[in-house]
Amino acid sequence: MGFNFQKLPANTLLGADWKTFHDITQNRTVDKRYKTKYRITKILCRILSLTNTIENRRSDKWLADKPIENDPVFILGHWRSGTTFVHNVLSQDKQFGYTTTYQTVFPHMVLFGQPFFKKMAAMAMPKKRPADNMELKADQPQEEEFALMNMCPNTYYNFWVFPRDTQEYSKKYLLHEEATPAELANFKEYFERLVKISLWNTKGKRFLSKNPPHTGRIKALLELFPNAKFIYLMRNPYTVFESTRNFFLNTMQPLKLQDITPKEVIDNFIKVYIDLYFRYQEDKKLIPAGNLIEIKFEDFEHNPLEMVEKIYETLSLPGFAQARPQIENYINRKKGYKKNKYNYDPETVQIVEKNWDFALKDWGYKL
Repeated sequence: MGFNFQKLPANTLLGADWKTFHDITQNRTVDKRYKTKYRITKILCRILSLTNTIENRRSDKWLADKPIENDPVFILGHWRSGTTFVHNVLSQDKQFGYTTTYQTVFPHMVLFGQPFFKKMAAMAMPKKRPADNMELKADQPQEEEFALMNMCPNTYYNFWVFPRDTQEYSKKYLLHEEATPAELANFKEYFERLVKISLWNTKGKRFLSKNPPHTGRIKALLELFPNAKFIYLMRNPYTVFESTRNFFLNTMQPLKLQDITPKEVIDNFIKVYIDLYFRYQEDKKLIPAGNLIEIKFEDFEHNPLEMVEKIYETLSLPGFAQARPQIENYINRKKGYKKNKYNYDPETVQIVEKNWDFALKDWGYKL
């Protein structure tokens, strides 16, 4: 079963707490054709938020004073750089905990009410991601920015709902250039809370993150976790462009409350790619020696087991020998997976070579 993802009557803000919903939508323009979706989302959010006090009490009692004992591992890279596959492979190691797909929609119903609401989420979710052929299940690893979006207003993913404000959100919450100290502190507080809940939920000992927006937040992440480990993925920019365009245009459709043209969406992620690339190049100097590995996704895809072992060795992560059978089994199961194929049209080639030529040169990619 599953509803048509593109025609959902509400967007994912229904899982936000009431204050976050108010702060995200306050003083934002909701276009006329989306007023009904906005109202339905608002009503559902208000109803579901009535249970937040139970969740908060349990979090304060069970997790608030519990330290995060092991350094998290952050998978970085622009959207569509292969971060999902790497995340799924590494998550076969049971030492890792992660944010689940269910948790991204209902982050305030993890410690309370999860069995019931997980069934609802499973009914509403498509069996595969809208932009590609990757399967989608409630307990699968997911990028935590969607959960953070429902927990605090200081996240980049507000752009899915209000896409015309993308560059504002980028400056404030992706690059942290215009965020106030209070906004940064709020983001850190809720991210640390999310990590604790995710570890409890998946019974993991070390948090494994796959979240492209973190590529612009290395400084903030190191302030929280000074010895964090980082995996940075590079991928052919021509492929990234084609795949990001499809992903953003498809995923944004059921979430947005504003009209935006395809050209505006493309112009926004072209700019964000540039900003993220150079922010990463600057901030990676802050990462302690031995805590960063940079990988071409094509190399990982060609020999994932060998590359996983290299990741463990480079980052001094324990447990590869014990996790190897599960990792190898997952990789073997995915060998028949059919990826989207891209034929780069002249327009794509021109756009990439005009705007992202630095990545082509630095990483050695050619047509």
